[in-house]
This record gives sequence, C-alpha cells and structure tokens, in this order.
Amino acid sequence: MRRVIFVFLWVLGICLNASAENALRLGAERFELYMPLLRGKNIAVVSNQTGVIPVRHHSLTEQDSADYVHIVDALLDSGIHIKKIFSPEHGFRGQAEAGAAVKDGMDAKTGLPVVSLYGKHKKPSESDLQGIDLVLFDLQDVGVRFYTYISTLHYVMEACAEARIPVMVLDRPNPHTGYIDGPVLDTACCRSFVGMHPVPVVYGMTIGEYARMINGEHWLANQSECNLQVIPMEAYTRHTVYAFPVPPSPNLRSMKAVYIYPSLCFFEGTPLSVGRGTYKAFECVGFPDCRVGNYRFTPRSLPGLSLTPPFQDRECTGFSVPDTYADSLPTRLELSYLMEMYRAYPQKEKFFNAFFSKLAGTRQLQRQIEAGQSEAEIRRTWLPELEAFNGIRQKYLLYL
Repeated sequence: MRRVIFVFLWVLGICLNASAENALRLGAERFELYMPLLRGKNIAVVSNQTGVIPVRHHSLTEQDSADYVHIVDALLDSGIHIKKIFSPEHGFRGQAEAGAAVKDGMDAKTGLPVVSLYGKHKKPSESDLQGIDLVLFDLQDVGVRFYTYISTLHYVMEACAEARIPVMVLDRPNPHTGYIDGPVLDTACCRSFVGMHPVPVVYGMTIGEYARMINGEHWLANQSECNLQVIPMEAYTRHTVYAFPVPPSPNLRSMKAVYIYPSLCFFEGTPLSVGRGTYKAFECVGFPDCRVGNYRFTPRSLPGLSLTPPFQDRECTGFSVPDTYADSLPTRLELSYLMEMYRAYPQKEKFFNAFFSKLAGTRQLQRQIEAGQSEAEIRRTWLPELEAFNGIRQKYLLYL
C-alpha cells in the first residue's frame, strides 16, 4: 500500500511541476532521470536528515517539515534495494553536535545499517563497499569550504573510484552560489578535513558542481577519476532563494545563521563564543566582559546542540547579527565582526588558536589582522587567487 501511495505522489508531483512554470525541482525530485538507473542494483546512500523531498508542492516560504519525505524512505517505498547508509558529521539523523564522535549503528526507522564517515573513518573501506553497485549521494551542503560535507564527498568519490563503483549526486541549492569570497586554501600548510582543496572560503558552487570540479581537477588520490553522474535541479539559478526545510546541522537552525556562517565560523578558531549553547548559534558572537556591542547571551549545556559550550553559564556580551541579514541572499563574506572583536579582546596574543589557520586556509589572514591592516587591504590580497579560481570554477558550472 505504501508503494502505491508513493507512486501516486510521484506522478502527482511530476504533473504539478509540469504545469508550474519555473518551479524549482531538486535533483532528488527528478525521479524520471535517475530511478530507472537504480532498479535492480544494490544501492548505498550517503545522506542525513537533510535528504528530504517535498510531498506537496507549494511556496518555498511556506515550507513545513511535515510536508517532506526522506529520500531513503521514498526509494525503499518504490522498490529500490538500499543495502546501507553512509552518514557524515552529525550522523544520519543529524543529532550529534559538531566534532562529536558518531558511531556505526542501525537506523531505527528502516532497520538499515548506518556506517559513519566521521572521526577516524572518513573514507568508505573496501569492505564497506562490498556488494554495492552504485552510491547515491544526497546531502544539503551550505556552500562553505570548512563545512565538512564536501570533504565527505571527496572521500566517497575517492573510495568509489578505487572500487570502480559509480557515484550519483542528487543536486541541491547552495545559498552561497551567487559569489565567491575569502582566501583560497593553501594546501601546503592548511589542508585538513575542514579544508581539502585549493578553493576560497565561499566557492560559489552547488555540491553537484563541486563534485564535477573534484573529478575534473584530479584532486582524488593518484589523480584518479570517479564514474560520476550529477542529477541537476530544474529551474534553479545562482540567485534562487531556497529556505532549507531541515537544518543542515544542529547549530545552523535558521537561514540567517546559514547566511552569516562563512563570516562567524572564523571565531571557532578563537576563544570567543558564537552562541553555541543557545538557540541562536551562529547568529551572535561575544565573550564575558566584552566592552563592545550590547547583545547579551548566556551559553548553557544543551544536549544535541552543545554539551560543553565555551563560557558555559557565563554571560557574554557582543554582537547579534541583524534580522535583515536573512532578507536576501548574501553577496560577500563579512570581516568586520572578526576585526572588531580582535580589537576588543584584551589578550590579543591569545585571540587566535591553531585551528584558525585551518579555517582560514592560510596563515596570512591572522598576520594581516594582527598587523592592523584594513578590510580593503586584506581583500585586495585575495583578488588574484579568486580570479584564478573563478576561471577554474566556470568549467564545472551547471546553472546560470
């Protein structure tokens, strides 16, 4: 009965979309393009709580999670044989806080085995892929270099290239596709799981486009190439506004947080708080006894969000990102928060920690801020590498 209902909804969705001009359809919604390629195969799915598709089609501003079905459930209901699930940072159901160990296990809803691709086991092993005919990748990326889903993508593609297993990426919107910004990663000094490739902080590509670039630039081990297919979105442009129906990770709970994330995540490489331990994580920044700003917040231990946040149970003062920041798509990375908080911090020699250069992708940004350079001066140093990267990026774009 469930399969009959799903097929009806599938057909209804196709009909509704056929009659709705310029209606965005996610890659995962375009069943007619990829479902025939899955039938009769043993499939592994790389996904988490974000891998959902709409059951009813309506305005993006009226989205409700009750109107969505997970891609794993949709595929199972249509008779696709899913053998296992691979999960990224935060786990398959997205309940682990940033950096927390995620163990292998079993999905309670489907009974499928879940293999964690975080911690010491970032890359699927040969035994993980035993008996798999195709790996389906469906994750909602945020479009920022230090957000680890593109690193998971890299390792999945690399493992599948070695095992000669095809990878299919179901493309999704990126809220930061309309611009590129920030320093380009220096792979000689700063390569890590929060930055694996020579790309800027904001690289302006959907995850499907990024997969094409990983392949085309031969960034996989031994310059191998993955058998890759991207299922593109329909009616998507680089300026399409898309509100996530599900938070991409526990502490990115709003689109405002997603939009400012490229700017505030730098503070994860400092002693300051970005609101972890509150319900406004990545919407504010501060520290106790700060003498600038007038926004106050007190981090608490919040299971599923942050058990031991910086400055737990201590009132912090600083800045809150204005609500107007969520009114339109961002067009640049904001350095002003970082520079002003550095000036306000009393122990400047302790402001930056070793993680900061991994996030920035270069040691230069810390030196520039310590030297008192202006934002304009810092931005000018980014331009040559940004222009060179944009030339590379153009080869892999799928959308205008």
